[in-house]
Amino acid sequence: MTAPAALAHDVAAIARAADAVRERWPHVPDAAIILGTGLGALGREIGLDVAIPYDAIPGFPLSTVESHAGRLLCGTLAGKRVVAMQGRFHRYEGYSLPQVTFPVRVLRALGATVLVVSNACGGLHPLWQKGDLMLIADHLNLLGDNPLIGPNDARLGPRFPDMSAPYDADLRAHARAVAAGQGLTLREGVYVAVPGPNLETRAEYRMLRLLGADVVGMSTVPEVIVAVHGGMRVLGLSIITDLCLPDALEPASLEQIVAAATAAEPHLTALVRGVLDRL
Repeated sequence: MTAPAALAHDVAAIARAADAVRERWPHVPDAAIILGTGLGALGREIGLDVAIPYDAIPGFPLSTVESHAGRLLCGTLAGKRVVAMQGRFHRYEGYSLPQVTFPVRVLRALGATVLVVSNACGGLHPLWQKGDLMLIADHLNLLGDNPLIGPNDARLGPRFPDMSAPYDADLRAHARAVAAGQGLTLREGVYVAVPGPNLETRAEYRMLRLLGADVVGMSTVPEVIVAVHGGMRVLGLSIITDLCLPDALEPASLEQIVAAATAAEPHLTALVRGVLDRL
């Protein structure tokens, strides 16, 4: 049997997974969407053709985190064909980063050239509020790992992909314009990915802020790296679900984080709809 890490770099394995999706949904998506913690309800906005459980797609990991449904939603949103991951994977679940990002390879193989990635995150910026949306301008990878480590297959992307602008400038401009037109407050800043699953200490929050991070989370960065490696244009959006201010830190729970994400989700949905409408 192929080892999991090798599977994620295996063009044949990616093709098998993509073929399994095409058997149920024979379309080329205009965009792919990854729904983060507490954001699965965005899937209800999709005009659904089919929902494919992850365990029906060869090579897909299984979601183990509460609030991650574990389905690939195929249909239309804002007049565009989309595939949406209702549930993602994390390193803290025990998956390797190639496993975490295998679905992104499959989304690219289906023909998606745009990836919209969303997440719930902790806010490090002292002037921002819980419930704010943030447009990701750049990121820091503090996971201690990279999904591109290992043999490189040029059919998937270059050995040394450029990361000077991982978040597409045109898509970010569309997001700003849509937010302005809808009267939404849209912050813009740097997302830092950490391994988790524990939330950080006061000292760690101070360190992350000093490094230049505006928000902190446990996902997104590996998926973006692989998307850029595959030539996809990426739009990254975060919902600030808790405040990580060292001198005013309060305990946070998953239930509180999910509740905050759910409350802010209508704004995220409107923003994503508006951006897709402009594609």
